[in-house]
Amino acid sequence: MASESQTHETLPSHHDPPLTAIVIGAGLGGCAAAIALHQHGHRVLCVLDKVHAFGRLGDSLGLGQNAFNLLERWGCDVDEIKRIGNQAPNMTIRRWKDGKELAVQPLMDMAGYIGHRGDYHDCFLKWVGERGIEVRMGCEVVAYEDVDPQPVITLKSGEKLAADIIVAADGIKSLARPLVLKMRDDPVSSGYACFRAFFKPTKEQREDEGLNKYMKDDCVNFWVGPDTHVVQNTLRGGEEFNWILTHKDDGDVPESWFQPGNMDDVRRLVETLDPDIRGIIKQTEKCLDWKICYREPLPTWVSPGSHRIALLGDSCHAHLPTSAQGASQAVESAGVLATCLDLIHSKEEVRIATRCYEKLRFRRTRQSQTNGEDLRDRWHGVLKGVDEDREIDPEDVKIKNRWLYSYDAEGDAQTRWKSIREVVEDEFRAGKISPLC
Repeated sequence: MASESQTHETLPSHHDPPLTAIVIGAGLGGCAAAIALHQHGHRVLCVLDKVHAFGRLGDSLGLGQNAFNLLERWGCDVDEIKRIGNQAPNMTIRRWKDGKELAVQPLMDMAGYIGHRGDYHDCFLKWVGERGIEVRMGCEVVAYEDVDPQPVITLKSGEKLAADIIVAADGIKSLARPLVLKMRDDPVSSGYACFRAFFKPTKEQREDEGLNKYMKDDCVNFWVGPDTHVVQNTLRGGEEFNWILTHKDDGDVPESWFQPGNMDDVRRLVETLDPDIRGIIKQTEKCLDWKICYREPLPTWVSPGSHRIALLGDSCHAHLPTSAQGASQAVESAGVLATCLDLIHSKEEVRIATRCYEKLRFRRTRQSQTNGEDLRDRWHGVLKGVDEDREIDPEDVKIKNRWLYSYDAEGDAQTRWKSIREVVEDEFRAGKISPLC
């Protein structure tokens, strides 16, 4: 699944021959890793994914300017994504019961550019193909050998592959993560779940004045209430409609993006919701039920033997939906890992690069993750135990992501490289790598 390589001005490799890499997982994070490594002059042997074909899966996803700046630097035509994303300039945060405006912000303050995950994924895959990088489908990794000078992976077919570095961008259910941790890493319930739906409203629904207030143009709205909130956005001028209902949940449905939801439960939960949005939600035919789980911050993102298997994206720093930064942080991590591999002197120092990578990234990703937790808690608590008709300070509900966007992940890695490298070298000399947390 690789198209003819186009001309992209890449950085010269500092290694002769270039470092080789295999990326596990062809999602947004894996594609970003492949593009970044290629841009920095490293040789990506292939990107592997266990599925046989990609569909237009998921629903809305945001990409921040911090990600766009890197992608553009890597030669990606980011206007392709801007054109297919939500075109609304602002987003509105509303009161649960009646839709009263509590705050209005530029859309860039939260998620940057919002679009359908599947559409964005198509762009990322296209960019990978334009660079002549092979994406091999139906290739499930079943085992890792954490050895020098090159770690080895075994596919379900029995085929074995090796490279100077293995990048495991294989998602929240990563097979590589237990190898890195040397223990099971079970998900922990957040106490919340999401019902999610993405669909094309019918002609009758779009013409029904009681339903179509938010179908006429691209828009993004949030309704906040005690322990619950609804996110709504439209794409393509109202032709596609997405809603996400976050609510308290103690159920034991397995962690999954594809668990069918019960629309009767949804209708019960939105009974007190603003009628302007309640109608179209109640008329939705089907939805998915996503139990929001989290994992405790990992003490390491790098394999303990060769230090040449590195986790990236959701496999090591998954985000809540309210962070609106999961994909963007994966792009940042891709840039930092590629930069670290630039800055080492030889292939023998890959372990220096990976250990610097995790130290450079950990604090930033934790700040981004906790930013999403803070937003959820503010939204769910602002109307709790108070007179719901009182005036709310807009600052109490505003999304505060703008500080994330001006950050240059690659520049930060270059600036801090010398000091972080010294720490890592001291740890190797002492024979003990300090845990990230």
